[in-house]
Amino acid sequence: MCQGVVGNVPIMTITRMPATRLGRLVLAAGASLALFAALPMSSAQAAVGHLYYGSSTGESFQVDDPILGKCYTLYKATSASNQTNATATLFYDANCERGWGSLQPGGYSSYFGAELYSVRFGS
Repeated sequence: MCQGVVGNVPIMTITRMPATRLGRLVLAAGASLALFAALPMSSAQAAVGHLYYGSSTGESFQVDDPILGKCYTLYKATSASNQTNATATLFYDANCERGWGSLQPGGYSSYFGAELYSVRFGS
């Protein structure tokens, strides 16, 4: 350990660490980093893909990689194509309460009997 003072400024103390302790420290830090990197960043899971839908105004919309279980608002949907890897349940209201039915992955419908206003993904 070396230390001293130059003028009124103290010189930093330097302590030498044995190579084995330094190696263990680096190994532990690397293992901690690997464990942290393996943890998911969010507890929410998402479906992969898109829900495409057309509205009664003639516009086209899409919902991309939706979070499973979340209620998404649609704008006057009159047709829908579920190109995700999860089941899409469609609703007549904006709060995912009055269900129309569901579209399986790859499913399409253009007859709902009325406009749809929300969708939820997952079973």
